[in-house]
Amino acid sequence: MEIRTFEERDRSAVIGLWQACDLTRPWNDPDSDISFCIGKPESTILVGERDGKVIASVMTGHDGHRGWLYYLAVDPTLQKGGLGRAMVAAAEKWLQDRGVPKVMLMVRPENDKVRAFYDALGYEEEPRVIFARRFDGK
Repeated sequence: MEIRTFEERDRSAVIGLWQACDLTRPWNDPDSDISFCIGKPESTILVGERDGKVIASVMTGHDGHRGWLYYLAVDPTLQKGGLGRAMVAAAEKWLQDRGVPKVMLMVRPENDKVRAFYDALGYEEEPRVIFARRFDGK
């Protein structure tokens, strides 16, 4: 798998991958999330490609202090082969190259499979209370 920066031609394939991995939610439009992310120095989308096909992705960004991972996805037929681990490592390197000292992510509490994946990568659960306020009325 070759890992590279997202290109506009990847948009529909990345959205399809996110949908296949059940990462999208009605209140988070993936097309808008991509548009908001790309072209900014503090965020990027990395894609994993094999034989001209997008098979993995991860969105990452930072606020200058903490890095975040979003939309980590691997084609469901190719999971458990190290591709997710490679995508996380690429996103971590992208953040480290920008001097970001810490990476964080959010996982729904009931998602045991994903929690186990990040635990195996050495991520630790940090108890936090998350406050949010939506501006779009949803």
